[in-house]
Amino acid sequence: MTNVLYEMQEGVARLTLNRAQAHNALSIEALRELRARIGEARDDDAVRVLVITGAGEKAFCAGADLKGAPAVSASYAQGLFASTEIATNLGVYVRLMDLSELQLHKPMIAAINGYCLGGGLELALQCDMRIASTTASFGLPEAAVGSVPGVSGVHRLLRAVPAAHAMQMALTGERIDATQAQQMGLVSELCAPADLMDRATALASRIAANAPLAVQAIKRLARSTAHLSDADAQQLTELYWGTLRDSVDRREGKEAFAQRRAPRFVGA
Repeated sequence: MTNVLYEMQEGVARLTLNRAQAHNALSIEALRELRARIGEARDDDAVRVLVITGAGEKAFCAGADLKGAPAVSASYAQGLFASTEIATNLGVYVRLMDLSELQLHKPMIAAINGYCLGGGLELALQCDMRIASTTASFGLPEAAVGSVPGVSGVHRLLRAVPAAHAMQMALTGERIDATQAQQMGLVSELCAPADLMDRATALASRIAANAPLAVQAIKRLARSTAHLSDADAQQLTELYWGTLRDSVDRREGKEAFAQRRAPRFVGA
């Protein structure tokens, strides 16, 4: 069975975690497939936006598949300096869940249906936008099982929501519902379960209609300037602005605006 379904239509790639019987928990095999599919979308110029969701209505992703985690006798030190693949074989499977090394600059939207827990929430936090069904629930339960969120969950949650909310979630391990998630800013919109994918696709299509290089530049700026001073952020912003100034799409955007027509962007 395919662990991750992949569809692409009109610039939008949809990746569906396809382990509904296990609440779409991330096994080693599923993580490898997910990374491969993201890499495929990254390298396909026809793809402009990615949407990730879970099969069924019960779960987006319930976290790592601990039942399928390999039993190893190697020490953590043996995997610390190893490559991602070797480290995974030595039991450091959380590294597969960190998508940053894939260098994906195209926007990714999480369409969250049902449980979004542990590694599932850490996956959603790596997306650029998050919308959810009204039946979704969220949590980082690691403290209750003697661990910590292993994919920068605390760090990313603190960047996504106010510290008081983030620390309460991380320290108690308690779940919050969809309404609470929207109120604290963890998700931007709530939808009826039946409308979730239509809304995610509509958002993705709207983004896909914009100039691809500009969209990717905005994502890179958002990720690269968060820790910088205003002056340093401005220097990097000007560099990106100057890079796009003479692009084909920038000229097309200006002409389309002047002619009061829809632009035809080509990603150049």
